[in-house]
Amino acid sequence: MEKKKIKRWSPNVKGENSWTMFKVISEFVNSFDILNNIEPCVSVFGSARTKPGTKYYEMAVEVAGRLVDEGYGIITGGGPGIMEAGNKGAYQRGGTSVGLNIALPFEQHDNPYIGNNMSLDFRFFFVRKVMFVKYAQAFVVLPGGFGTLDELFEVITLIQTRKISKVPVILMGSSYWNGMKEWIKTTMLGAGNINPEDLDLLNITDEVDEVIRIINEFYDNSTNEISPNYDLSDD
Repeated sequence: MEKKKIKRWSPNVKGENSWTMFKVISEFVNSFDILNNIEPCVSVFGSARTKPGTKYYEMAVEVAGRLVDEGYGIITGGGPGIMEAGNKGAYQRGGTSVGLNIALPFEQHDNPYIGNNMSLDFRFFFVRKVMFVKYAQAFVVLPGGFGTLDELFEVITLIQTRKISKVPVILMGSSYWNGMKEWIKTTMLGAGNINPEDLDLLNITDEVDEVIRIINEFYDNSTNEISPNYDLSDD
């Protein structure tokens, strides 16, 4: 039987890959230069499709405002929906409001509640996710789709594997998240694919006060220091 011939890369691919690395480095350098100068933040994740006036939109506005009152800035994906709500809550309280935007074929556009010089544009999802994680002292996750789940599981994987410090991860919306956590417990843990203590990485609540309590209690413990994640020094 004749072996099927696989089409080879076009001649310009090697050069393209080399130039792509410069684009990646440029995004990292620009982002570090801006975000190294902000105060400790909380990253807020959630659906771009959530409308103003709905339960979870208003919940995100409230929790972001309360976090600003506690001394934190807010980082979101910079778009509409829950992202807009998180930035709105921070903006209304006069806090740091960061938007990490990315070009998408639908949904994504800058929201009007991002602070001056705090809107960063990305080509690459993986660079953007580093910024979500590096400068966050906690993560608040509201209902969302594949992108929200991607961000959530990226964070808990990094914590589980000790690639970043353990920080609070709080899911808001018990009716939305309880089924997922139960599946993780019965199926993933049941199959031996995670450890029992990994379940403790996910806190679920419907109460803004509980979010604040979890984060404050975590940092009131003297062994938990506020510092950027990912130690990129030579030490």
